[in-house]
Amino acid sequence: MNGFVILIILAAVYCILGVLLTKFGLKGLQCHRTFSRQTAFAGEEGELVEVVRNDRPMVIPWLRMESSLSPHIQLGRQDNVNISEARHYSSLFTLMPYQQVRRRHRVRFLHRGSYDLGNATLTVGDLFGLFQSNREQSMHVPVLVFPRLLDEREMPIPLSLLLGDASAQRQLLTDPFLVRGIRDYQMGDPVRDIHWPATARMGQAQVRLFEHTTRMKLMVILNGQLTEEQWGSKLMDYEEESIEYGISVAATMCVWALRNGLMAGFAANLPIDKGVDSVVLPPGGGPAREEELLTAFARLSILRTQSFKYFLSTLTDLTDLDIIVLSCYDSEEMQLGLEKLRRQNNRVMLHVLEGQQGGAA
Repeated sequence: MNGFVILIILAAVYCILGVLLTKFGLKGLQCHRTFSRQTAFAGEEGELVEVVRNDRPMVIPWLRMESSLSPHIQLGRQDNVNISEARHYSSLFTLMPYQQVRRRHRVRFLHRGSYDLGNATLTVGDLFGLFQSNREQSMHVPVLVFPRLLDEREMPIPLSLLLGDASAQRQLLTDPFLVRGIRDYQMGDPVRDIHWPATARMGQAQVRLFEHTTRMKLMVILNGQLTEEQWGSKLMDYEEESIEYGISVAATMCVWALRNGLMAGFAANLPIDKGVDSVVLPPGGGPAREEELLTAFARLSILRTQSFKYFLSTLTDLTDLDIIVLSCYDSEEMQLGLEKLRRQNNRVMLHVLEGQQGGAA
């Protein structure tokens, strides 16, 4: 048998293997991707984990997994990963029969938001690229990036001064769950405070003594307009920086309040879901509330859906709260809206962001 015949036989075998690869190679592949963490704060790092398993007795010379990548997720460069300027990245694998490969990529979350890597294109081929086959695979890979929490030195107003002053001006309230002792009944004491077992034991009426609390209900309201004359619903990227700063300030205030035993809520004339014009989350407390607020901050879209003047007029249910309004400007119309909130028995403070002219009241 001469060499030419051998070459023809080898070429035929290669073509058969190539046809089998294109027909069955993708059917035996299991591909999964996940982030090592489902939530993160802007600026933090994590990992993107890719797992590829070959369930067939077939060698896969190369598998390419391609997907789009948000510019706000920075993927660390590696030898087997390519990232294009169009924000597409691809990973290259070689798989032996029944082999599983797990690969980890360092990622950095640059900007708050809700992200999902979405679909991936899987392509298999032979060594020389003569035979190729590809398919789309849906991959739900979500990650929620919370806004960066600011250091107190970065805040426009010191947190301890701002919230401490607000809570100090609240009238002290008795906390029915904090009993510090008993004393003799005095004229004017509520009957509900009588301690009946102690009364029977002492032979005269005794009442409970309660601790006092200054627990504040903080409501942070963010104005999604850059100026009062803003007519468009969408801002340019460079214009969004001021609103993004306001979101970080609001998130820092709410988290600080919750972690110091206070109650916190948030409202803005910005949407978090399609079909919803604004977000209003009344004050609440506890770890679950912190997660709920941070999720809302992450999902906020900088898309003004209502004028701030109108939005303030809709907040008729807000009463007995300490309200901090964050805005990039001050105006007479805004002050009228804030005065209405004060008439609802709220203490209202306005802070103008980014050093623009305005004041607090």
